[in-house]
Amino acid sequence: MKAVLGLEDGDYVIGEGFGIEGECSGELVFNTLMSGYMEALSDPSYYGQILMFTFPLIGNYGADTQNMQSNNVKAFGAVCREICEKPDVKPTIRTYFEQNGLLGMCGVDTRMLTIKTRVKGTLRAALVVGDDNFEYAIERAKKTAPISDYDLIPAVSCKTPYRIPGTGKKIAIIDLGLKNNMLSSLSARNGDLHVFPYNTTPEDIFRVEPDCLFITNGPGDPKTARPTIATVKKCIGELPVFGICMGNQITALALGGDTYKLKFGHRGSNQPVRYKDGRIFITTQNHGFAVDGDSLPEGSHVTFINANDKTVEGFESEDLNISCVQFHPEAHAGPRDTECHYFDGLFRRLK
Repeated sequence: MKAVLGLEDGDYVIGEGFGIEGECSGELVFNTLMSGYMEALSDPSYYGQILMFTFPLIGNYGADTQNMQSNNVKAFGAVCREICEKPDVKPTIRTYFEQNGLLGMCGVDTRMLTIKTRVKGTLRAALVVGDDNFEYAIERAKKTAPISDYDLIPAVSCKTPYRIPGTGKKIAIIDLGLKNNMLSSLSARNGDLHVFPYNTTPEDIFRVEPDCLFITNGPGDPKTARPTIATVKKCIGELPVFGICMGNQITALALGGDTYKLKFGHRGSNQPVRYKDGRIFITTQNHGFAVDGDSLPEGSHVTFINANDKTVEGFESEDLNISCVQFHPEAHAGPRDTECHYFDGLFRRLK
């Protein structure tokens, strides 16, 4: 099939479409991981975005559905240099996209697109599969609103509360688009998990008498999550609070801090972060916004910074028993150093 990717700056690329005919629009973002393409595609944080892989080949071990981070692909579309047509494990990426009504494009210069994104910043884009009308694709990209204009969380949060029983500490979780590995990491430590939608009230949370509150990752601009920010604000000081990725940003906003949009974000499995004691950890990340460390209130302090650009990768408040990180410990970069550091630390704080 024909396919075209149009960009808001008037540029475009033509390639080969895979999946089904159709179109989508959103931010074009790149991920530098060399494996884990199914985990990335199914990460709810990519909802509202077109995901481009910088590694030149995806699909070399087929469509690995066992390690998906949600029940289906959440990225609006996929862009890559090449897809593997004969992996050892079936189905192929091509077949999986066809069977699940997904939009993909290959055969393009992803290196050029990545460099453009790093120079100009994240661009709005439109992916059209089944046609190569670049003028239409460019026009649709230009008409696509900035991601901060959308409230994306309701589409990926759970609709009703549910419980995953455990014999240990009772953890209230606000689901902003959580990844399955977060539940696995908490359950592996015997957590008794009570999961709530994004718009849950403090009363709903206090009713289950939890030992702590945990806020997950999610898509879009954290400032659009006003119901969640209001709930977390009322829980701070009443419960220990932990958060990952957007959970880190939401907690900062609830404390009166600020967040801002990064030029092109951090997305990949090889992001180095420096801990407050000087240790370096290799982390998996997926975020386009960051916490302004200078905006954090007195009593809060930054615990992790990105070793590449010095942006905030985590903060804590000992007085309020808050500990949040921007990266994803449950994603096993390192491979397990930050998972043990963060999740073991979480449960130690609850003793």
